[in-house]
Parts: sequence; structure tokens; C-alpha cells
Amino acid sequence: MIDVRSNPARRNTARSRLLAAVLLCMALPSLAAAATPLPQVQPEAQGVSSVRLQRLHDFMDKATGDDGYLGGVTLLARNGRLVDWQAYGHRDLARREPMRKDAIFRIYSMSKTVTSVAVMLLVEEGKLGLDDPLSRYLPGFDAPQVLIGGSVDAPKLRPADKPVTLHALLTHTAGYPAGRKGDELAVRLMERADPHGARDLRGFAERMRRVPLAADPGTRFGYDGASLELLARVVEVVSGQPFESFLQQRIFNPLQMRDTGFRVPEAQRSRVVDLATMGKDGRLRLADTASARHPGEPLNAYASGAGGLYSTAGDYARFAQMLLDGGTLDGHVVLGRKTVELMLRNHLTMLDPPVTQFSDAEGFGLGGYVVLDPARRGQLGSAGQFGWSGAASTSYSIDPHEHLLMILMLQHLPREDGSKDLPRISRNFHDLVYQTLQ
Repeated sequence: MIDVRSNPARRNTARSRLLAAVLLCMALPSLAAAATPLPQVQPEAQGVSSVRLQRLHDFMDKATGDDGYLGGVTLLARNGRLVDWQAYGHRDLARREPMRKDAIFRIYSMSKTVTSVAVMLLVEEGKLGLDDPLSRYLPGFDAPQVLIGGSVDAPKLRPADKPVTLHALLTHTAGYPAGRKGDELAVRLMERADPHGARDLRGFAERMRRVPLAADPGTRFGYDGASLELLARVVEVVSGQPFESFLQQRIFNPLQMRDTGFRVPEAQRSRVVDLATMGKDGRLRLADTASARHPGEPLNAYASGAGGLYSTAGDYARFAQMLLDGGTLDGHVVLGRKTVELMLRNHLTMLDPPVTQFSDAEGFGLGGYVVLDPARRGQLGSAGQFGWSGAASTSYSIDPHEHLLMILMLQHLPREDGSKDLPRISRNFHDLVYQTLQ
């Protein structure tokens, strides 16, 4: 057991957590239920050690100290029960406002799992098929071309050997530029088309018609955001609704994800966490993005299915628990059980090896990684573990074998130029979670 008496900072943190627990117990049951995303129990009731959880708390306290991340939120659930939910550090760059458990984060690419669920809702209704060509729903994609050389002004192209399918878009195997070696010219051509400068998803798709593939569909995993934006447009076309409205009606409202969306209401913007990055001087500063300067404003001009959502740890826990429970939460069926089973399987079996560009121990399902070999991955976990992360240091993971849900929310954009930055802690976080299991 940690002796908090020898450390004033830990003593104050422990007192704060004890006071919060006392206040929670004093609250009316109905209020307590409304305040928590899932039913809350003592950790030991679900096979989680409270003593070992202190290791996670101490680590996060240090990681969000004066020389670390501004602040963060962690949430753990097992067997559908909330066993630990903590806030650390501060919400703001000035480090004056303590982080709240219901703080709002830019989750960026964690939006991709939500978009994948939206597509699968339409698959279940018979309105889409995974093997359907993209051209069936969006004009201008019936003759995909693969870049084989040339220059930006005179690219050399050849016909792709197969169409781009919805399955290829979901699994990042469509062949679009993805920052892989050899993609440099294709990336420049995509930048010239500037799909991210579009005002809506229709405009994004229209600009993407001019972007050649960097590889034939189904021949490689290449992580790209454009694929999910095109799928978001497909959802609009097939459902007859704006993408934002579809998500609200079919996912957010049923799951009571009240703080998730592409824009944060004015009255709630004080809960949005400052988006920090490391300056060249080694000090944290606000990131150079419109959202950092104007918290709560949309991250993109269009409703980005690849990375446009804001959310909270509590909201995303309800979404992730729905997947972990086979598509159902609180009696509401969002997806069928077999659909979720399909999403959580590795879909890269056409590749040799069937893994992503990021790890030779991870495959990819529909919306997230799938752990194939925990030992090769070098991390505590389970085969079949599923999850994804966001560009600003958010991540989630669900483990069907352990009936475990883990969420880490930070708000930090890592530097991409190789300069000194804060250490990435998601691996430590997951190890510290798994070591608590009894």
C-alpha cells in the first residue's frame, strides 16, 4: 500500500478522492445513477484490485504533473460495471481549473469506430452490402485509377484491377494515399485536390474523384482518413439524412451520449479541454488549430466521419460498452450480436501477413485494431482485444475475453518533427489496467 502521509501532493489527492467518494455515497440513488455512465460498484466486486489501482492513479498523477500533460481522465469498466473513473491534473493551459470527469475532448480518429457502426446499421437493414462498389452510391468512382509514376503535373495512371468496395474503405485497404513509402507523389496529388477544404461531405466526395489510388484495392493496409469520409457520405446518400443527424438519431440518442457531437453547445464549452502541443522551447502551448483557438467549434467544415467528434469518457464508455455487450446497452439494441462479432474480427486475411502498417501483432476489424498476438505486441492484453486512438492522445480498448473496457482521455497533439515531446503513455496505461485484474 502507498503511504500517502509521506507525500503532501499524494495526501491532498487522496483526500480529494475520498471526499468525492463520500459525496457520491451521500447523493440520492437517482442522482448517482444519472452521474455515472454505467452502474458503479466496488472494484473487487468485478475482480479488480483497489490496491493495484493505486499504481494507475499514482502514474497518472505524475504524468499530469507540472512537467507533464495538462490533465486527463481514465475510465475502467468490467462486466458492464464501472469500477474506476478518475480525473487528473487540469483542464486549461494555465493549470488553474482542475480536470473534471465529464470534461469534453476532441476524440479525432476514435470517430472512425462510430462511423463504422453507422455503416453497419445500414448493412443490417439491407440498404448496403460490404462488397458493394463505392460507385453504386457515389458518382465518379466507377473507374478507379492507380498512380504508377510521372509528376504532379503529368501523372501516369493505369486502371485499378478491381473496384473500391465499402469493405475496402472500412478496412483501409482501398489503396488511397496513406503516408506509406512510395506514396509521396500520390499524397501531393491528393493535396492538390484538397478534399479536406470542402464545405460538406458532398464536396469532399466530389474532390476525391480526382485523387488516384496509390495501390490496387485489397493489396495493402494503408491508414487514411479519406475512406471514412467517403463512407460518411454514403451514409448520407443512402439514409437521406445529414450524417450528423443520422448519428444523433441512431447512435447518440439511443445510447444517451449527450455530450458527443461535431460541435459543443455554447453553454458547455467551459468543459472543453485545452488542446496542447509541445513548443520548440520545450514548453506546452496551445496547438495551432482553429479548435484550439475556439474550443467547441467544429473540427472540420464538414461532419467528419474520420475525425470530427467531441466526446467525454463517460459518453464513449456507453458506446464502447454497447460493442462489448454485443450491440445492446440498457435493453436498447443498436446492432445485432453477429454484426458486432464481425466487426471485432480481423479483416486483413487477404494480406500476407494479415497485419496493419503499425504493428505486426495487430490486424484490423471494422473500426479498430484487433490484437492477434499479445506476446509479439509486447504488452499485457488478450487476443481479440479491439480499439483505436485519436490524434490528440485519446484511446479506448475493449477486451471481450476479460469483459473489460478501458478509456484514456488526454488532449495533446504530439510533435511530428522528431523534437523532444512528452512520452506517450497509452502502453503504460493498458499495462497498469491489466495488472489490476484478479
